[in-house]
Amino acid sequence: MTTTDAAPTPVRLLDRAHLPVVAGVLGLVTLAAFEVRAVQTVLPLVVRDLDGWGWFGAANGAALVAFTVAAAYSGRWTDRVGPRRVLAAGLALFLLAQVGAGLAPTMPVFVAARTLSGAAEALLDTALMVLVAQTLPTALRAKVFAGFAAAWVLPSLLGPGVAGGLEALGGWRLVFVGPLAVALPALLLLRPALRRTRAEGASVPDPDARGRTVAALVLAAALGTATLSAPLLETPAHRAVGLAVVLGALGVAVGAAARALPRGTVRLAPGVPAVLGLRLLVAASFAGAGATIPLMLVTVHDASAALAGVSLSVTGVMWAVGSWVVSTDPVRAHLGPVSRTRVGGVLIAVGALGPALLALDVVGLVPGMAGWALAATGMGVLSPTLATELLAHAPAAAHGRVSAAQGLAVSTGVALQTGVVGAVVAWAGPGIDGPVFAALVASGALLAVPVALAAGRVGSPPGTPGTVGP
Repeated sequence: MTTTDAAPTPVRLLDRAHLPVVAGVLGLVTLAAFEVRAVQTVLPLVVRDLDGWGWFGAANGAALVAFTVAAAYSGRWTDRVGPRRVLAAGLALFLLAQVGAGLAPTMPVFVAARTLSGAAEALLDTALMVLVAQTLPTALRAKVFAGFAAAWVLPSLLGPGVAGGLEALGGWRLVFVGPLAVALPALLLLRPALRRTRAEGASVPDPDARGRTVAALVLAAALGTATLSAPLLETPAHRAVGLAVVLGALGVAVGAAARALPRGTVRLAPGVPAVLGLRLLVAASFAGAGATIPLMLVTVHDASAALAGVSLSVTGVMWAVGSWVVSTDPVRAHLGPVSRTRVGGVLIAVGALGPALLALDVVGLVPGMAGWALAATGMGVLSPTLATELLAHAPAAAHGRVSAAQGLAVSTGVALQTGVVGAVVAWAGPGIDGPVFAALVASGALLAVPVALAAGRVGSPPGTPGTVGP
């Protein structure tokens, strides 16, 4: 066998050249994952201790609103200056947000800290996507995005228990200190790679940029109005006005989202628009149940914060399992992006019925969480599939913009569904019951149906390395 006939050596995530980047990126994803899991675990207790039932939607939605605003700028900023400065800004905001949340004396202050956290996440998400695209081979992208899900495993397994233990030991404020220990080591690992990054899209014009930015700001303002008006719904005297404001704001948000995202997103035009549209639907579908389950377990089933965190552990572990499975070479060789997208949508739609039945006391905790495990697996299948297809369809000079658009689509889907959930929770107040929770979870399951039906609009352009046609 001659040298020219020898098979090329496959690239691996753990190769010495790639390991620091992989470890640093996954470290930052783990940092964000623990923060999200910790907040979701203790939020019912924060709402109770700070007497802020009407602020439940705002506490979830404020981060998403800020994410939307930051995402409107982070893509072009990253393309213009490269990911290094964007990553540094995101980390600084994240540290400030954690300190603010831990010291918050009232719910409005806590919501303000969550707002900073959302902006930080948008900057970090965009910078990390571009960093992966610039510093790792194309063949490794799907495996890295699967690694993003794997990085949620430890926070999902240990995060709820650690958060519950810290809360029992010294109160929920201690929960916001833990993730900060990961930031500096991860940044040190990434420093050599960050020095090699570059500004790819500085000279590439984007004629629709101004209009999309304005629309994104309108979207953020509308979502903020919806979430901040939810407290009006807990007072009978203000409910009519509050309901009109919330519904009107959500309607404006839908219209603004259609303008803020690239053309064709609403009608799922093949290529980048379809991928972004499906990301929005998937995010809305999964967020509806994900934000509801811990609160349902605490209020309907009188569970502790640690037990309520079981749903978060199930989410992280099975999400990682789904991502790992679809990133393996045999699966990618036999199932193209269309098939993987369709499977993911079906798993979410079917699996979300588990927690809905749990809310109605039709099934117990174990079968209810088994259904949720199925939905989380579907999310794990979809996330790396859609992220890989997005970069495959976009030119290198637009990776920052499409990554930011992906973040905007995800935050919009989550924020719209969270706005609805927050309004319902505020309306029902402490007397919220199982049927209401079941309806909220079922609405998320319904949103996954069009994901499966529209899967045919996803697929890599011909000849894209590391991908297989449908």
